[in-house]
Amino acid sequence: MLITGIKSKPVYAPLQADTGGRYHLMLGLGVGREPLLRVLAELGSEQPAALARTQVLYVPAAGDATTPDAQFAVAALSAVQLFGSARELLAAFRPLLQGSLMGTRLYVAGPESFIGTAMQLALEFNLNKDEIRAEECGTLARRVHCVHCRGVTEDVKTNIVTCSGCGLHLLVRDHYSRRLGAYMGVMADAEAPGELPEIREVFL
Repeated sequence: MLITGIKSKPVYAPLQADTGGRYHLMLGLGVGREPLLRVLAELGSEQPAALARTQVLYVPAAGDATTPDAQFAVAALSAVQLFGSARELLAAFRPLLQGSLMGTRLYVAGPESFIGTAMQLALEFNLNKDEIRAEECGTLARRVHCVHCRGVTEDVKTNIVTCSGCGLHLLVRDHYSRRLGAYMGVMADAEAPGELPEIREVFL
């Protein structure tokens, strides 16, 4: 069964501009656009010069009727890059991290699986928790790490999932690893092979 209330489960606060930062790097997926626009508005109001040192990387929501580049038409904004998928965005994110300077602030907005992967990369480059802000929005689908084969299964919406690596039926726990950017999945029928709990959609 799922164990709730585990302290490792992240708690996300609404994004706010950090005017103490010198450079601002923003990542958004789909509905993550709104929190990023809110931060841009705050920066524009409180520290307009910071917009020239702000970059946005964004994946538009499917079927978005608004022109994506128009959504970020903010005066003096340094750069906006649009991508077709989170994978493409994250591939472009790595070299930006490699070239980032002291005083960089990272803002991430979107589903938790997207946030977790972005934060994994940020930690590789030694950004600390005071330099990273994240707001969860959109689907609650989880990224699940199999403790048996170490494979990762993406976009999990059910309490039981078949591991994409080893094929075991995994119980999706609430235990979250910031290092792995994923929730832990353990063999669901280890004690009684073939006997599984009812499979339900719980992360919508």
